[in-house]
Amino acid sequence: MSAIDTRTQASRASLPFDYNKRLMLFSGRANPRLADDIADKLHVDLGPVELKKFSNGEVYCRYEESIRGADVFIVQSTCGNPQTGITANDALMELLLMIDAAVGASAHRVIAVMPWFGYSRQDKKSAPREPISARLVARMLEAAGADRVLTMDLHAGQIQGFFQKPVDHMTALFMLTQYFTDLALPDLVIVAPDAGRVKLNKKFASKVGAELAILDKERPAQQVAEIGYVIGDVKGKTAVIVDDMIDTAGTLGAAARTVREEGAARVFAAATHAVFSGDAFENLRSSPLEQIVVTDTIPVGPGVPDNVRVLPCAELLTDSIRRIFVDDSVSEVFGGENQLF
Repeated sequence: MSAIDTRTQASRASLPFDYNKRLMLFSGRANPRLADDIADKLHVDLGPVELKKFSNGEVYCRYEESIRGADVFIVQSTCGNPQTGITANDALMELLLMIDAAVGASAHRVIAVMPWFGYSRQDKKSAPREPISARLVARMLEAAGADRVLTMDLHAGQIQGFFQKPVDHMTALFMLTQYFTDLALPDLVIVAPDAGRVKLNKKFASKVGAELAILDKERPAQQVAEIGYVIGDVKGKTAVIVDDMIDTAGTLGAAARTVREEGAARVFAAATHAVFSGDAFENLRSSPLEQIVVTDTIPVGPGVPDNVRVLPCAELLTDSIRRIFVDDSVSEVFGGENQLF
């Protein structure tokens, strides 16, 4: 054996082939309670990170321990949180900076865990000279260095096509259907709030063994909707209006009143994301809705009406994070039924 071969063999023997993967979980300030729940279920501690906002409004972050070579999961819905003092735009900027800092600190992979994907309603041009904001957010996440995105119940499936990186799409459909199955409500009918939600509501109805009805709705302006009439039979039945999100709840309240006027005996609502902006609480209190069932992808602030029920989604996200970390199939969490569009 030559001297060169001997040196080559020695160098190969000294290479650290046994690579131990590390999972590190960090939280932004948008939904720290959800991040705590995920950490508990993963049996890991949330990583220390300094997050603050300067007096001029600029956001700052710094990881307080080494993350070199780790798979870094950053839990951050792009929503505001009055308790931590950030807005939806602060949350987005904070997430981008956390991703960039993780890439600069030599993380092995950086995964953005975004249970609520902000700007998701602006997924196409509805009028001339408008931006496609959801596409811009996708480009910003990739430019910052995110290797993949984990999210829940996107407003539109086409948002996944704005990414060149993998997007793992979770759904709260099975959590919500199980909740209503356990309630054992009689004469159940699922009501789609508009034509765009028919496929989701049809699947929801099949899961709970109910009939389907559709509301005729038009949007003359942003955050303004006009409810026409109900297509289908709701008279004397228990109606559940199912959507992906509730924002000001003005449309939801109008929809609930229309369904009651058409003869429904009881009216419930279900949605994944509780945005609850503007006069949402007042609109929900004054509505004929018996219960509004949501998940905690977005933190529900103080003063929430008594008829709101919040289901935890940490278990679902934990399972998905664990599967991403070990390179297992994420779609198996839902039996391949997480494509709702």
